[in-house]
Amino acid sequence: MKVLLQATAVLSMDERKRVKFGKFSMGIPGNKTQRTALGGVLTVGGFLGFLPILGFWMLPLGLVVLSVDHHPVRRFRRRAEVWWGRRQKPKTN
Repeated sequence: MKVLLQATAVLSMDERKRVKFGKFSMGIPGNKTQRTALGGVLTVGGFLGFLPILGFWMLPLGLVVLSVDHHPVRRFRRRAEVWWGRRQKPKTN
């Protein structure tokens, strides 16, 4: 009985959405509407990065959040991840 309860607790903890980019991971809202709104606000804030308080760091973060639900953004993020991974790999002669 204890094992069953522990497994249920683990499943409920794993239901939270997480976005992974490289070695970094962050939690995001569970509701699709909230994720889309958060990603949109971060992306727009990134385009206005020249203003005080807002920054250009918001643009990639917004695209990562949007990539959870939107296929074209996910495809773009995946291509960027593969490109970055190939770029980081040391060249062998």
